[in-house]
Amino acid sequence: MQPHFANSSNTSTNITPIPDASRLRIFVGILFETQLHQRRHLIRSAYTLQKRDLTSVEVDVRFIFCNSITDHQKVFLSLEIMKYDDIILLDCSNNNGGGSKYTYFSSLPSIFGEHTRPFDYVVKADDDAYFQLDNLAKFLIDKPRDDLYYGMEIQCVGEIAASCGMNNTFMAGFGIVLSWDLVEWIAKSGIVQDSKIGMEDVMLGKWLNMGNKGKHRYNGSPNQFYDYKGDLPEDYFRHEFIPETVAVHKLDDDLHWARILSYFNVTHDLRPSKFYAHIFH
Repeated sequence: MQPHFANSSNTSTNITPIPDASRLRIFVGILFETQLHQRRHLIRSAYTLQKRDLTSVEVDVRFIFCNSITDHQKVFLSLEIMKYDDIILLDCSNNNGGGSKYTYFSSLPSIFGEHTRPFDYVVKADDDAYFQLDNLAKFLIDKPRDDLYYGMEIQCVGEIAASCGMNNTFMAGFGIVLSWDLVEWIAKSGIVQDSKIGMEDVMLGKWLNMGNKGKHRYNGSPNQFYDYKGDLPEDYFRHEFIPETVAVHKLDDDLHWARILSYFNVTHDLRPSKFYAHIFH
């Protein structure tokens, strides 16, 4: 399974995935703060170097930005687009409640044109979360490819309880997986258009509840989706790294990223060389 990063000979507007019913196709969009250049290069490298076992799976990983950027950030993003062509700019605000998640999901059908099901599943990931793409694919490969809603299930309690609607849960926003038909539904639904104000993670769950959508719901917590533990006490949502991980959240600094990349042995193919032999033994 090879995450796709388009090469520099393409342009970011030429996104033309070819549907193939025999393959599993996953789109991963990572919502990013524009100024986090170093973090983005780290994550780009980490996904490119992940171990992959499932050759029948296509994964397209891209970085998603809202277009409220400064002039100097436009220059830096232009360089990245020319080099990697893995960036999508949307008309939205970065703050929670500013519409970034809605804009992300609702924009994909028009971005990918008139193709019939360019992807089977769409992932929305935060920039402090890391997905083991092979484990994600292994979980999804035998699941329904319609009406699927997957992630870390959160109970609606306290101040957000009144916003949840009929169902008492929603999926945490750091890593949400939707089947393509639900992405299309979000883009067209009057229910969504009439109810866009509020915490976006909660509102997504509410939209699906109100539309009687997301019948195939899978709670990946605590073994597939969880928070980075670090030096904190273990609880239901937070524990040590485990092999069956699909997504880890709250990777807030370089040390956290170094620890998870070391755990999953991302640099396992580093070749011996006299240029750095005194550091790596």
